[in-house]
Amino acid sequence: MLDPVVAGRAQFAVALTIHIVFAALSVGLGPFLVYFVVQEIRTGEQRYARLREFFTKVFALGFVMGTVTGIPLGFMFGTNFASFSTIAGELIGGPLSFEAKMAFFLEAAFLGILLYGRERVPEWFYALSSGFVALGAWLSAFWILVANAWMQTPRGYELVERGGRTVAQLTDPMAAFFTPRLPWLFVHMQSAAIISVTLVIAGIAAYFVYHNRDSEVWNTALRAAVVVLLVMSVFQVFHGDLYARHVADTQPQKFAAMEAQYETSTGADLHVIAVPTSLDALDNPRAENLFTVNIPNLASFLASGGDPSAEITGLNEFNYDSPPVALVFWSFRIMVGLGFWFVGLGLWGGYRLLRGGIRASDRYLMALMGSAPLGFVALITGWYVTEVGRQPWIIQGVLRTSEGATIGLSSAEATLSLLGVAAVYGTALVTFCYLVRQYVRSERERLLPPTAGDGDSGPDSGSNSDAGQQVVGSDD
Repeated sequence: MLDPVVAGRAQFAVALTIHIVFAALSVGLGPFLVYFVVQEIRTGEQRYARLREFFTKVFALGFVMGTVTGIPLGFMFGTNFASFSTIAGELIGGPLSFEAKMAFFLEAAFLGILLYGRERVPEWFYALSSGFVALGAWLSAFWILVANAWMQTPRGYELVERGGRTVAQLTDPMAAFFTPRLPWLFVHMQSAAIISVTLVIAGIAAYFVYHNRDSEVWNTALRAAVVVLLVMSVFQVFHGDLYARHVADTQPQKFAAMEAQYETSTGADLHVIAVPTSLDALDNPRAENLFTVNIPNLASFLASGGDPSAEITGLNEFNYDSPPVALVFWSFRIMVGLGFWFVGLGLWGGYRLLRGGIRASDRYLMALMGSAPLGFVALITGWYVTEVGRQPWIIQGVLRTSEGATIGLSSAEATLSLLGVAAVYGTALVTFCYLVRQYVRSERERLLPPTAGDGDSGPDSGSNSDAGQQVVGSDD
């Protein structure tokens, strides 16, 4: 049986790892749905109608799964971290209530119109409904991140005695809601969600185009996804650099864990590549245990915003336990490495567009198919850096995670509930993936009927080309 605090943290981590996939799906897919709906109404072209129908089903499925996996997260505060809820309830209760009343119901109400109202409401109202669905998803993320940003950089409160306990009392709502961390966290998270969904769209579109080169429907989706990927991946790299400087200023212990910087030093090097030389280095990544490719002074340069000799505070300087350095260190490198891979995919796709099209490159289509889930991997590992890097604090500098745990929670209760949550949430994720696979299979049957056993493409409504003509893929 696990320690109750460890099991409680693990339970929340498992639940949030899976829930964040569905939450990010809504955030990232919302703008694409608005685009498909507006283009369908503006042009009357069937290709946009097909894309709207397909991805509205995916969005609705993700919304249902997000609701099912999101509601229990609020209860976990009470079951596993009741002391935290008691102390910080006045600060986090408001944003979480706004998320439910302002965002969730807005998204849910207009999603029904988006699913069933195409022929039942005026076109302008249908387009407006798609905008409200996307707005609801973004507002939901905003209020959740308001609460999390306060836990990272708490402001607008004071500690008072109430009922024999020290609690956080709200004194300045504007300062509490709009903390220094919020704009950085919100922009980075929303961008990550868009990139993740863009890669899924690009992967699905590449799969269909690979099997039917003349599909105007999926070539449209592929071109749109590649353009968005190019713009957003480049933006995310620059924004991530600025965000890291903010973290270095406000949470130096998290920055030190990201770089496995144990000793305070000036002119700290940046580990571009870090490969463990022994199994011990996996859970204790010190420089002497790694084969590294370093850029001299770059860690100091990035953290300070331009000073290569700036001092980086090491983990040994803090008078409390360090976060799990290995998890933060390797998660950060996975996230950054994938980020640069996405930039490469975007540039590659931009080059192919300039050369006259993407569909003729087998290698690029296969790269997109293989990269379809990687955006969510980068998003999840980035979230690990954000949350695990804050440890041992549940509220930075105010309340330790161990102090926020539920008093009296036994090891058996915490461990068994962890196993139950892992089983239920794992089943939800597998079910979601299975149903999306069924959607893809159904769409492929529309493109390639079973009678087309010779490899010729079937009819693709919305295409002005001969659907039976296959374009021979090149290896460019």
